[in-house]
Amino acid sequence: MIRTTLATAAIALLAALPAHADDALEAAIGKDYGYLENLFLDFHAHPELSYMETRTAKKIATELSGLGFKVTEGVGGTGLVAMMKNGDGPTVMIRADMDGLPLEEKTGLPYASKVTQVDVDGVEFPVMHACGHDVHITSLIGTARRMAAMKDKWQGTLMLIGQPGEERIGGADAMLKDGLFKRFPVPDYALALHVAANLPAGHIAYRPGIMYSSSDSVRITVHGVGTHGAAPHQGIDPIVLGATIVNSLQTLVSREISPLDPGVVTVGTFHAGTKGNIISDEAVMNLTVRSNDEAVRATLLQGIKRIAENAGRMAGLPEDKLPTVELSIESAPVTENDEALTERLDPVLRAGLGDGKVIKYEQRNMGAEDFSYFVQTPEDVPGFYFLVGGTPSEDIMAEKAGGPKVAGHHSPLFKIAPEPSIKLGVEAMTTAAMELLAKK
Repeated sequence: MIRTTLATAAIALLAALPAHADDALEAAIGKDYGYLENLFLDFHAHPELSYMETRTAKKIATELSGLGFKVTEGVGGTGLVAMMKNGDGPTVMIRADMDGLPLEEKTGLPYASKVTQVDVDGVEFPVMHACGHDVHITSLIGTARRMAAMKDKWQGTLMLIGQPGEERIGGADAMLKDGLFKRFPVPDYALALHVAANLPAGHIAYRPGIMYSSSDSVRITVHGVGTHGAAPHQGIDPIVLGATIVNSLQTLVSREISPLDPGVVTVGTFHAGTKGNIISDEAVMNLTVRSNDEAVRATLLQGIKRIAENAGRMAGLPEDKLPTVELSIESAPVTENDEALTERLDPVLRAGLGDGKVIKYEQRNMGAEDFSYFVQTPEDVPGFYFLVGGTPSEDIMAEKAGGPKVAGHHSPLFKIAPEPSIKLGVEAMTTAAMELLAKK
C-alpha cells in the first residue's frame, strides 16, 4: 500500500502537529476506546474467511441493533446493512469489510488468532486478520456509537455496511446483486477506510482520483497430450506450452501498452503433473492482472486470451483443445475518489483532525479494492476512500535505520497498533459523516 516516500513525509510532520479543532470528539472517542478495544481483540482472535463471516456479522449486528439501527442480515450472503433514519437529508453509506485471510498468524501477539476454518471450496486453512479488517469493523462500530450519541447534531440517513468477501474481490458485487440499492436507499455518498501498515499511526492519507488499481483474476488451463517422459514426441507437453505462454505474457506490459500507463500481469501459480517421468495432459495457471485504466485493462485481458490460444495453435493443438482462458474470475474496477467530494471533505478533515495529520496519498503499488463496485454503479455514487496509519512511527524510523522490517499486508507477521488506528479511524470517519449529514 504505502511506501517509504509517504511514510517519510508523515514522520517529518510528527513533531509539529497542530491542536485538534474538535477536542470534544477526540475526548469522547478516547473515553469509548476501552469498549472498542475489547471488540477489536475479539474480532482479531476470531477471524473468518470470505463469505463465511457468520460470527463476525452477528456480533456487528448485535452492536448496531443495540444502538438503534435497523439491521438486515444475510445481504449478499453474510453481509449486513444497518440503517438509522434521523429526519430529512442525504443518505451516507459507510462500508467496512469483514473477512480474514487463509494464513497462520505468526505475530506472537497474546491475542493472536489460532482459528482454522474450512473455506467455501472445502479446504481447511488457518485464518488470520492479516489485512486489518478487524480495525475496519471496530472503527465502523465506533463511528456508529459516536453518530448515535450525536443524533441531535445531524440529519438524514446513515447506512452502515458490513461487507463479506473483500479478499476474494466479490463481496460488494454480491451485495449489489442481492438488491442492495433496490432494497435500501441509493446513498448520496459512500465512505470507506483502510488501515495501512506502512503509514505511521496518527495520520490519514487520501487524494482525489485513483486510490487503487483494477484487479482481475484469470485462469489458463493448458490442454496437452499425455505420454511417457521418455517419449515426448508422442505427446504435447503442457508444461513447455505453459512456459511459452508465461514468457509471452510479459510482452503485454512491455510492448502492447504505453510505458506511461501502469499495468501488471503476474502468473502466481503453475500446477501440472504428478511424476517426473510422466508428461501430463494438463497444466493450470492462475494470474492476477492490474491496471489504472479501463482501456489498458481490456488490452491486457484480450491479450492474455490471444496469446494463450495462439500458443496452443503453434504447438499443434486442434481448435477444440486450445488453452481455456477464464477471464475476470474475481475482479474489481479502479477505485477512485470523487473529486468534488474529496475537495469538500479535505478542509473539514484538516480542521477536525489537525492539518498535520493529513497526507496526500501517493500510489506506490497496484493493490485493488472492491469498494469501487458501490460507487461505479448506474447511480454513480460519489465515493471517498482514505487510509489510516497503523504502525508506530518509531517502528518505521527503526526500519529506515536498518532495523526490523515492518510486516506488510497479507503477511503472517502483519500487526497493527490498534489504539491509534481505531481512534483516528473513528474520528476521521465521524468527522466526514457529520459534514455530509450536517443540519441545515
